[in-house]
Amino acid sequence: MQTIVIASQKGGVGKTTLTGHLAVEAERQGISPVAVIDTDPQAGLSGWFRVREPETPVLVRILPEGLAATLQRLEQSGVQLCIIDTPPAITESIAATVALADLVVIPAKPSPHDLRAVGATVDLVEQAGRPMVFVINQAISRSKLKTDAIRALSQHGTLAPVEIHNRVDFAASMTDGRTAGELDPHSASGAEIAQLWTYIADRLARRKRYGLAARAS
Repeated sequence: MQTIVIASQKGGVGKTTLTGHLAVEAERQGISPVAVIDTDPQAGLSGWFRVREPETPVLVRILPEGLAATLQRLEQSGVQLCIIDTPPAITESIAATVALADLVVIPAKPSPHDLRAVGATVDLVEQAGRPMVFVINQAISRSKLKTDAIRALSQHGTLAPVEIHNRVDFAASMTDGRTAGELDPHSASGAEIAQLWTYIADRLARRKRYGLAARAS
């Protein structure tokens, strides 16, 4: 099983929306079963699942033994992918969550305030020694802010080549437990999520191949 942690100390960057959309898209592209874990006290992801009609992906509660034990149990039960939504903070609890990730996805809005807040999240991930990738989220097409964000984030680390733009259907779909791609399979929003997941899946596959080779040598 591989684990993705969606993390950012900045609130309002779309972590919950991205978590739900990536989980659904991963299953659409053949990863199954997929589990998600909501560690945010605001429980936005849990609220989305309560009104969601499809039974997958699966929302999982953390066992009393802790997150590491929960992930181990999921792997033993055959879950292929787990995506974890985190609260907007930098705490020991989030540091422990990040330390369990195969990949940390850091969404960032293209705004000066959001970009200035990225540093603390980057420090946390680097201290844990985990791979990370930035995703520009809620972008506005052909804006100088987006261009500036691409330049700034690229200096901190790897930037996903797919930007998620600010569209109404992302919020509209989340209100009734769906995703933009489920709301309209031909939407531009759905296409962006599909492209982003394809990129992330490739990152995970390459990391898995490298890890297997390293253990064999």
